[in-house]
Amino acid sequence: MPALTPTPLKLAAALLLALAGGAVQAQSLNELYQAARAYDATYLSARATAESVQYKLMQVEALRKPTLGVGAGATHTQTDPPAIYQTVNGQRVQVAGDRVGTTNVNAGLKASLSLYNRANGLTINQAERGVVKAGAALEAAEQDLMVRVSQAYFDVLAAREALSLAQANKRAIGEQLASAKRNFEVGTATITDTREAQSRFDLSTATEIAAENDLRVKSVILDQLVGRTGVDPKPLALPIALPSLEPVNVDSWLAQAEESPAVRAARIDLETAQLEVAKAGAAYGPTVDMTASLGGQDLSGRGANPKGFTSNGSVGVQFTLPLYSGGANEARKQETLKLQEKARNDLEAARRTAAERTRSAFLGRQSLQAQVKALESAEASAKLALEATQLGYKVGVRVNLDVLNAQAQLNNTQNSLAKARFDTLVTGLRLRQAAGQLRPEDVAALDALLAK
Repeated sequence: MPALTPTPLKLAAALLLALAGGAVQAQSLNELYQAARAYDATYLSARATAESVQYKLMQVEALRKPTLGVGAGATHTQTDPPAIYQTVNGQRVQVAGDRVGTTNVNAGLKASLSLYNRANGLTINQAERGVVKAGAALEAAEQDLMVRVSQAYFDVLAAREALSLAQANKRAIGEQLASAKRNFEVGTATITDTREAQSRFDLSTATEIAAENDLRVKSVILDQLVGRTGVDPKPLALPIALPSLEPVNVDSWLAQAEESPAVRAARIDLETAQLEVAKAGAAYGPTVDMTASLGGQDLSGRGANPKGFTSNGSVGVQFTLPLYSGGANEARKQETLKLQEKARNDLEAARRTAAERTRSAFLGRQSLQAQVKALESAEASAKLALEATQLGYKVGVRVNLDVLNAQAQLNNTQNSLAKARFDTLVTGLRLRQAAGQLRPEDVAALDALLAK
């Protein structure tokens, strides 16, 4: 038999296949979160808004700086006086009424600087607080993105686990169905056992189909969120060890919730409303501005006016004190007082909402942690119960239906346990989000729980 010598083309193809196979690697949670930060439209919109506020502050800060402008113009004036005639030596002669034209070319430079304007200072203070509020809004958007990516990530893992359990359950029921058929053929079991097993097998097939579809849907959601296709999340490492809840006192979490982005934003809104009240009061106060101008004009043409170039310059201080505005200032002040009251109530509502969400997330996290422990014990018990039932079926003391029920109990327990584990991880992030303490480091820390 001749030796098989690989050709360069075959070697290249093999190398490409190896590289392609190596390129498909499971992604960690933090990796997909970083991808979503560069793709998610909601987050990018919040970031653009936060960046735009910086430029708004720069616009408002211009109120403290001088303004400078230049102007130029040219005017041509033409006058046609009525004609005047006289008789000279017997002839009618025009002695007046010639056309007169004058050209005026001028240019000037004007500058002004606000020396005192309390309303301008308050407007700048409001813009500075607007920058801080935009930062809080961006932080909230980033925390929301962390939770959405984590939820989608663990939803895929949960759907994958549900499909794996559905397939394992189908195989186990299939084995029981085959056993029931054999026993019926040899006359040691009734047709009822076969029909019961067939019914459970058909149901497990439907469950498997639903689990496959759910996995596809969850995968599409994750793909769209991170801007990739065929995302393959890393599963939890075995043995699964969920992080403990710290701090364990709900009051500590409630205290932290006072600095959540939503509460900080509402607090800034109240400060801005208070500044707006002060601005309404400043409308009654004086303003002082310094003005300066420098210009010149050049006159040319026919006429009695002086011709040539003239220049002028001026520097002055302008004082303005409003005396009466038709009641507009007073109405504006009352409006700002009501808006201040609204902002104060909004702040209180934000505090209550943050506390409610934090408390609910804390209790949910506590409950899920206890459920995981209970379900782990239930899983171990269900496995022992299934083994005992299978043994009893073999020796004739248990019927086929008992085995099917024990298998269903184990499958339901394993499904509940897997869901509780993933819900525990996501609820932990939601708790930190509600308390305003969710950071990118918390997402990166979850990678330690994933398979390498």
